[in-house]
Amino acid sequence: MRGTALRVVLGVVASASLALAVAAPASARSFLGQFNNIQDIASTVPANGDQNPYGVSVVPTSVGDLVRGDVLVSNFNNGQNQQGTGSTIMEISPSGNAQVFATVPPPAGALATGLTTALVALRNGDVIVGNLPAPGGVIANPTTSALTVLNPQGKVIKTITEPDINGPWDMTAADFGNVAVLFVTNVLNGTVAAGGGDVPGGTVARLVLAFGPSGVPSVVSNQVIATGFTEHLDPNALVVGPTGVGLGSNDTLYVADSANNRIAAIPDALFRTSELTNAGFTVAEEPMGPLSDPLGLAITPGGNILTVNGGDGNIVETSPFGQTLDVKTLIPDGAGDLFGLAIAPFGDGVYFVNDDVPGGTPPNGPFNSLELLTNGH
Repeated sequence: MRGTALRVVLGVVASASLALAVAAPASARSFLGQFNNIQDIASTVPANGDQNPYGVSVVPTSVGDLVRGDVLVSNFNNGQNQQGTGSTIMEISPSGNAQVFATVPPPAGALATGLTTALVALRNGDVIVGNLPAPGGVIANPTTSALTVLNPQGKVIKTITEPDINGPWDMTAADFGNVAVLFVTNVLNGTVAAGGGDVPGGTVARLVLAFGPSGVPSVVSNQVIATGFTEHLDPNALVVGPTGVGLGSNDTLYVADSANNRIAAIPDALFRTSELTNAGFTVAEEPMGPLSDPLGLAITPGGNILTVNGGDGNIVETSPFGQTLDVKTLIPDGAGDLFGLAIAPFGDGVYFVNDDVPGGTPPNGPFNSLELLTNGH
């Protein structure tokens, strides 16, 4: 379903609902400037020892086992620290109570799960998470990848393996209630065959999901809307490629182009009917500046772009016009420690995962935590 048909599907929601899904016009003021304190919320390590927290998503609605305002965190590694083998999603309250929301089984045909940064919690209570399995943590052997849909009790209700989903690495959603639009970055198009070399195979796919009374979604549209992002295998990160995504003002999707220290823009993201080639339009590119392997990405209430650096432990705020508005250090000497992030309810802070702090005593440790950049009140 493309073009006019897609507009009809999205047309079932009011324009006011659309406004809720897209950030406000960008502000030249720094959002990060108001925050000066970091709070350690809780360890993200469950009893089975899963580690390397990746995805972060704030629960929007209390339903089933989900509590509004809690934070979901997906784990990419297992207890042996093998990449692409973690299977648990943690649910953590703002006060620090942590429990396993779901243990996600491998997709059909895969020998591991490997939960990525692609994690969203929808208003109807469904949770969607990306899988990039690497059995035994072996880089050369990633297998069947998918999006797994869980109900509010953490049970699998659907597995999405559309042709355009190939190594879902991160994801955001425009949530209209009965209809949700997913934007998914993919990093396995030709990466294994390249044997560690750069390939321009990274994509952004758009999936439109419709939900019936049961909450189980059907895919009514899927299309690649951007191509040409650099990707490659990496022994420290398994895969490097397009990562964080966020829908900003004027229907523009922003993408963290990790391999090129760059933020890209894809205009007309909801209704685009053709692929935007050459990895979109460059918003900011800082090979010697504040962007250093940008991974997670979120849009501030004012419409600016937040990215966390995998290269140095910093968070960077960039305007849609490419101006650096603020840089804060979340983890000193924190190369390799930051992944997903999410804006706290009411814009009261920024949740992020830290892969380089004590997380308690076994089995809840020794590393990994959810933290909050806040104003200290």
